[in-house]
Formats: sequence, C-alpha cells, structure tokens
Amino acid sequence: MVDNYLEKVYSGFLGMNVGIRLGAPVEPTIWTYERIERTYGDITGYVKDFINFAADDDANGPFYFLRALYDEDQSQGLKPGHVANAWLNYAREEVGMFWWGGYGNSTEHTAYLNLKNGIEAPKSGSIEQNGKIIAEQIGGQIFIDTWGLVLPDDINKAADYAAIAASVSHDGEGIYGARFIAACISKAFNERNPMRLIEAGLSVIPESSTYAAVTKAVVDFYKENPKDFRACRKYLEDNWGYDKYRGVCHIIPNAGVCVLALIYGEGDFNRTVEIATMCGWDTDCNAGNVGTIMGVACGLDGIKKEYLSPINDSIVLSGISGYLNILDVPSYAKELALLGYKLKGEEAPEWLKEAFKEDEIYFDFELPGSTHNFRVSNPFYCSIKHSEDKAYKGKGSLAVLFDRMERGKKCKIFYKPFYRRADFSDERYMPVFSPKAYSGQEVSFYVYADRWNGESVYLSPYVRNTATKEEVLLGGMVIKDEGWQEIKFTIPHCDGAMIDEIGIVFEGNSPGKYKDLGILYIDEFIIKGKASYEIKIAKQGKEFGSITPFSHNHGAWSIEDGRMQAITVDHCEAVTGNYFTRDLVLEGSVIPERGVSHLMAARVQGAIRGYYAGFNAEGRAEILINNKGLKTLASTPYPWEFGKEYKLTFTLEGSELSLAINGEEVLMTVDNTLSYGMVGYSKYALGRSLFGDLKVKEL
Repeated sequence: MVDNYLEKVYSGFLGMNVGIRLGAPVEPTIWTYERIERTYGDITGYVKDFINFAADDDANGPFYFLRALYDEDQSQGLKPGHVANAWLNYAREEVGMFWWGGYGNSTEHTAYLNLKNGIEAPKSGSIEQNGKIIAEQIGGQIFIDTWGLVLPDDINKAADYAAIAASVSHDGEGIYGARFIAACISKAFNERNPMRLIEAGLSVIPESSTYAAVTKAVVDFYKENPKDFRACRKYLEDNWGYDKYRGVCHIIPNAGVCVLALIYGEGDFNRTVEIATMCGWDTDCNAGNVGTIMGVACGLDGIKKEYLSPINDSIVLSGISGYLNILDVPSYAKELALLGYKLKGEEAPEWLKEAFKEDEIYFDFELPGSTHNFRVSNPFYCSIKHSEDKAYKGKGSLAVLFDRMERGKKCKIFYKPFYRRADFSDERYMPVFSPKAYSGQEVSFYVYADRWNGESVYLSPYVRNTATKEEVLLGGMVIKDEGWQEIKFTIPHCDGAMIDEIGIVFEGNSPGKYKDLGILYIDEFIIKGKASYEIKIAKQGKEFGSITPFSHNHGAWSIEDGRMQAITVDHCEAVTGNYFTRDLVLEGSVIPERGVSHLMAARVQGAIRGYYAGFNAEGRAEILINNKGLKTLASTPYPWEFGKEYKLTFTLEGSELSLAINGEEVLMTVDNTLSYGMVGYSKYALGRSLFGDLKVKEL
C-alpha cells in the first residue's frame, strides 16, 4: 500500500469538501464569471459563512454510489447494475441526492427514471437512449472521487471503476471525464506535480476525445501565458464555452476549468480550489474535483486552517438514511482506507480494523488535526484543537483550552449526534436526519485536566433533549489532580424525544481571583451498546419535508392529533434509526383509514430492500420482503377493519421474523436475506394510514 495512505485519503476527502463548500455559494445560474469577479475579486477564503453547510450533490454521489461495494456480490468485480441499484436504493425520489430537474433536462433525473422503468445500466445513461447532449453533462465526473481514493496509485483500475459507475447516467465524454478525474486522484497518492497528474488522466482516455483536446489546449495556452489564469478562462469561454457545448452543464467547458485550476494553481491546494471557484460555470463541482486531487497530493499540511476549521471533520448528506447522512470525516476516511486494502488484495493493519466501527461512534483523534465535530458553546471561555501532547491511547487527543474561567462560569463541550432545521442556514438538497446515538446506549470517554492556574474544575456529563432543549445532567466530578479519568454513562430516555448533544458541561471551580486556566484533553470517545428508545410523534416536527426523525420516501406525511398520517397513490415509507440495527423488537400502532396496505418496517436498507409486517391485503396479516421487488414471506387471514387501532409488534432475531397484533402472535417465518437496516412505517398501495408512536428495543 502507498505511504501514509489513510492520511492521504483523509486529506483528499476533506479537500473535496473544502472545494464544494467554497464553490457552492457562487454556483450558476445567478452567479456568472463576471459577477463573481466583480463581487469577490481575488477569492482567498470562503465567501459565505454557514451555521452548518447543508448537503450537496457533489458529496452525496461519492458516498452513496460507492456503497455498491457493500450491497452487491463483488466476486466478479464491479458492474454497472451494482451502481444502478445504489441509485435506486439510496435516493429518495425527487428529493435530495442530486438535481431533480426533469426528464431530458437533468441527466441524473433522466437516468433514474430510466432505471425505475426497467432500462438497465449502462443503457440507462447511454447516448443511444438519451442523446449526446444529456449523456455528456458534468455528472460523469462529479460523483466519482471516492473511486480514486479507494484505488491509490492504480490509475487504470481507478479509471475503469469510475467509468463503470459513471455509465449508469453518462456516456461519451461524460465517461472520459470520470476516467480522467479518477486517474488524477489515484496518481496523486505518489505525485504532486499537476502536469504529471494531468498526464495520468490523459493516459486513460482516447487521444481523439474532445476531453483530451480541451485538456491539451489549456496546457498549451498555459505554456504561452503561465501567469494569468483569467486570460486562460477567456480563452476557454471563446473556444470551448457553453455556447458550443449545450445542455444545462456540459462536461467539456468544466473539464477545461479543472485543468486550468490544476496548472495555474501550481501545486498549491488552496490556490487551485480558489481558481476553480473564480472561473465560474459549475463552481462547486470543479472546485470539489480538483480539491480531491490536490488534497491527496498536498496532504493535510497543504490545506490552510481557515478552510478546514468550519468543516470541523463533519459533513451532512441527503440520501434515504438519516443515520448515514451524518458523516464523521475521520471515520469515513478509515472506512475508505479499509476498502482500499480490500480492493488491492492486501490485509489491512489490525489497528485500522479496530479504529472503524460502522454501527457505533468511535472517535480516537488519531488522524492529524482531527476534531470529530466536537464543539464548544462559549468560544470566549473554551476553544478546541487537535493535540499530540497527550493521549490516553495512541498519539492524539482533543485539546480544549479553558481560559479565565471561575466558579459559576460554564461552557459545554459536545458532539452533535442529530441535527434540526435551525442548525442550517439553507435547505440545499433537503437533508434529513436520524440520530447517531439513542437512549440505552453507553457513552464513555477519557479526560485529562492539565491545569495551569486555579484550584480545580468541575465536569458534568450531559445530553440535550432536542424537543425541550433541556440539558440532562448525568452526575459530575471535581478534578484537581493530573491523570486520565474515565467518564461513563447510559443515555437516558427523554420521554419520546431525540438527543442532539452529548458531552460535558465544563465549569470553573475556583474563586475569581484564581481564575481557571489550562487544557482539558479528551480521548477515546465511544457510543455503543443496544439502544432502547421511543419516538413520540407529538414531540416531533416537520422539517426538510419530513417528520423528525424520519426520512420519507414518497407520500404525503403530516402530524395529526399525535399520529403520523400517510397518504399515497402507490408506495410511501418513513424510516429512521441506526442504519446497522440488527435484532430488535419493534412496537407501534396503526389505524387503517383507506386502502389495503398498513405496515411496520425493519431492516430497511433503502428504497429497494427491507422487511415489512402488518396489513397488505384485505382481510389478511402478512410479513413481506422487498429485495428489488416486493414478495410475501408469510400470510394469514386476519379480519382487520378501517378506523380501528391495532398494536403491532414486529420481532426480528437472526433469521426469525414474527408479527404480533394486539399482543397475540399471528405470524412467524424464517428468512436470512437482510441482516440489518432501519425501522419505521410503510405503505405499498394507494390509501391512507395513521401511524402511532414507535418503540425500538435492540436485542
């Protein structure tokens, strides 16, 4: 494996998201190249502050489409159909993920509808099916960064995998763009010189392609005009602009910008993403692509702190799983690195295997600069940074500087396992969220107080109820002496509400004249164990088009008298919970109002995979599976009635699935197709249902 592989994956993924965040505020069509220049001049930092940066299609695709490697049999390698299933599984139709701009207008929307209507990949994205203009828009290269990250220093395989993934929605020059960018990312693991990176990209696409032609044209222009990127941008406008390559966002003009930014950036990450942003056209896509390339090539030291600090190791997505939509960047870098070892046919180091837990929170603060999205409530008293001065385990920890505190002065130091609409400045791509932590789970971490002044400090572990904003304190301790101390507690029930902060309340404990000053180190932050929680519908709200903490796919959903009403013409679903929930008892209630389908859902892995139990036929109770098509696993006569409430209990333990109605078991079956997934409610036919509070108990 390449040297410093994990760290380069981390810097590459951060680099991608720096570019996206930098470019997104000046994305067309309102923002033209001229308007960007007049308004911001020479961009050297983020042009807009966000409370938290909302989801972006350029981050959704690289994360969710790569999950084909988990969901599909890879014994014969990656196939277009594998990635096509990821499209169908993880997208909420016409919400989030990518631009739903209509059939024949948005390339991605067109490909999705093709897939949904039985046109298989790669025909779904082909010129034959969709025409040349649609097939050669920019999406071919903007969703493929992770394929380069998991195939380091293997440009041909990276290009091949990226092309397979891109073929679901693109063809022709769109495929060449995927190959080019993936090869550049792959090559960047052992090369920093932009010209050599571009040579790697050119080596995996046809020499006769338009993509190769625009690349060579920009390189030639640079050799004659090496100092003025704006002159090169004008050259692109005049010779390779949108007037010549039609559609909403054609790949060729933007390919020119990517190459321009790489060479005029002269090997500097920051200048490269800034130039890509200043050049206009598809700003977030272009800055994101070159950000990944140069993030890998330059490493963490090459990305200035002003770009990394607002990201704070966290991004949000807008796929179908609210749990997966909250992404911790260091943890994801480890996941990508493990995939990289697997694809290379090498055994991953044991420390790396132990450092990534897909179904729990494990923050070890080992990656340089990592903060794992920890925050402080009062930056006057406390500030956060990564440190290698002290560590409970390994070489890194979180360092919290506390300054001029005294008795009665407080500051929260916390992790956010759940977001609400108020946490965002806008609603780009409509993200939805399910918590990363639940009542019944155990939280543990270690603290070390290096006090420079004062007598002692006081720490109180806490969680925050997102409905009431109440901080629930869970004990406390006075710290006088040096040394690591463990804090451990169980997340309490919050009367049917969710938890949106987990951490400690730090309080000065010295008289004013002594003022507490020093550093609190935090390490080995873990949230694990079996969850046991309730979702009271009356305590939820409708945000981002969904009822918290659910992610809705299809249907019209509302809260009516403490219940969740669902109306649909064919299918609708509301899912939540840890995406990797396995064995559980799920309790809820349903009042059938119209139609035949009124179901609970468990082990739901997306739109095309899950188990369902309840009513799905007149006068019958059933257990069903959706595995790219709905199928009945067990069925029995049951004379259910409209307007009557039924208590449903769906138990899944290993391969055994059982349904109880009003406390009486009516069905049991065995199936081992799906081993984990989300929970919730569902309908698979026209009608209306009222769904009640939901209880989840992991076994």
